[in-house]
Amino acid sequence: MAKYSDIKGFTVQTVSTDPAASGISAASWASGENMNRGNNIEAQGSGTSGSAIIAVGGQIAPSTTANNAEKYDGTNWTETGDLNAARNNAAASSNSPYDSMLYFGGTPPGTGVNLTESWNGSSWTEVSELNLARGSNAGAGTSNTAALCFTGESPEGGASGPHTDSNELWDGSSWSEQADLSQGRREAGGTGTSTAALCIGGSEDPPANINKVEQWNGSSWTEISEINTARNENASSGTVTSALTFGGRTPSKTANTEHWNGSSWTEVNNLSTARSDSYAGGGTAGSTIMSGGETSTAYTNITEEFTAPTVFAQTIEGQLYFNSTTNTFKETILDIPPTSWSSGNNLNTARGFLTGAGTQTDALAISGYKGPPGPSNDVENYNGTSWTEIAEVNVVRLEGAAFGSDTAANFVGGNAPTAPGRVASNESWNGSSWTEVTDMPAATDNLCQGAGTATAGMVVGGQTAPGAGNKTTNNVFYDGTNWTAASSLNAAKTLHAVMGNQVSAMAASGLTGSPTASTVNTEKWDGTTWTEVANVNQARYRVIGAGTGDSAIVFGGTNYPSTTLYALTEAWNGTSWTEISDMATAREAGSTTAGSGSSAGSTLFAGGSLGTPVTNVTEEWTSSLSNKTITVS
Repeated sequence: MAKYSDIKGFTVQTVSTDPAASGISAASWASGENMNRGNNIEAQGSGTSGSAIIAVGGQIAPSTTANNAEKYDGTNWTETGDLNAARNNAAASSNSPYDSMLYFGGTPPGTGVNLTESWNGSSWTEVSELNLARGSNAGAGTSNTAALCFTGESPEGGASGPHTDSNELWDGSSWSEQADLSQGRREAGGTGTSTAALCIGGSEDPPANINKVEQWNGSSWTEISEINTARNENASSGTVTSALTFGGRTPSKTANTEHWNGSSWTEVNNLSTARSDSYAGGGTAGSTIMSGGETSTAYTNITEEFTAPTVFAQTIEGQLYFNSTTNTFKETILDIPPTSWSSGNNLNTARGFLTGAGTQTDALAISGYKGPPGPSNDVENYNGTSWTEIAEVNVVRLEGAAFGSDTAANFVGGNAPTAPGRVASNESWNGSSWTEVTDMPAATDNLCQGAGTATAGMVVGGQTAPGAGNKTTNNVFYDGTNWTAASSLNAAKTLHAVMGNQVSAMAASGLTGSPTASTVNTEKWDGTTWTEVANVNQARYRVIGAGTGDSAIVFGGTNYPSTTLYALTEAWNGTSWTEISDMATAREAGSTTAGSGSSAGSTLFAGGSLGTPVTNVTEEWTSSLSNKTITVS
């Protein structure tokens, strides 16, 4: 009998804690020493450590603002020098060391102010005022000589007050107006430096929580992403490449914590106590603090500390282990069901009935139909951020198939409207140009995608002659030079999802029969034969897929004879199909990462048909590794 380590390359281990993707994901909130009084804290400075803090201002009772400040040394809170002017709803250079902070704006009840005070470690000094008086503002900065003040309400008037997009820079002696944010808001989270900051969430006009995140690069703000949970009055910490946002109002108080890794937000371990109005943080994403704030019933003096371990076991897909703390066997796998689609950058040329190959970060979108005046020979390459037009195919066509990578791929079959129609054409891509090579055994169109690599590809089904009765069960392999017929499908079909490789593949849904109809039929390839397995839930055609015979997803498509477009995604776990997250844009016949890049955990859908018009929309699907308990029933 083969050992698990021989099959997967891992030795089964006994561990006391689950492996983690990063130190941040392994971190949790722990109780710290309570503050001296319950306080709706409005600003906090902590530099690069969560154990050297100053918390200042805020509200200690309804309509009662505070001027007190407390210092935290990682163990105890001690009262220190008071502000000159009591106020709340203010902001600070929250990433400043505890002995060098700037505190600005805020609201004595009913109005916003432009006051600025500088802390030198022992006392507060009033310095130059903001140009725009405001409250509920956000801030960033690393000292009392370099800070940023952005957003807020001016004048302050509660939830119905006018929200501002104003942004001001402090140079150590005065405030200067800078480029505004793209959206005005109040009570957003702020973190970072005066030249590289994040504005996270907040509330807009008319009052509604938002999930938008904007980044400041020293000269302008750019919207970069969205947090998973829209909120305001959230606390934030860290930098533009590694940040946390936590707590806030959703509108109820929340304990939710999210981490930004420079490209996306991921939910991590939550606070123990749901609360808002703390605007705490500062420090770094891996060492930060939240003190005071407002729960659903009272102002609180609770302190929680977030510390990421520097030593931890890294998650690796496929590892099997025994957790001795919980007495459970677990496996680390791609956690597909909770995944959702996110926006990617658009294709340069909108089109449908195209095909694709590669991976989510190195993809090809090939040929297709761009609407009047007709077909497109465009090929674009996606690097995970943007699409770039590259060398065109020789024979422009619709509903062909592709397999391989962005540097070694094949584009086969399809319908060439300006040539003979249905073709057997096979073009090879070497990373710089397309070359005609050995044709398929039979001219075949009504395909959506192929599977495998440029030297081990496969094309399944399709239509080899006019008429509804000429759908095929063909299954042909390509070795980089020649084509070989392999075992056929059980049911002839066209315009179906194909995903996997020559040893593990799926063919799902599509059109079958005469008269033609959409089908739920699904077959699995084990390297030798096709076997009918559990059907997909929704019959459709011009549907796309990614994955293998053991783990796959199908998405998009339309129905026949109706014209309903689907945004639906279904996941295959090796046994059954489950409906999961929808795409933002319902469509059919787009480009995906079929071929060597086919993965149920990482793919994209680019372009496609909306019925009559075509689109250039790109959506990305990215699953994360998760530790799953193995159960026996």
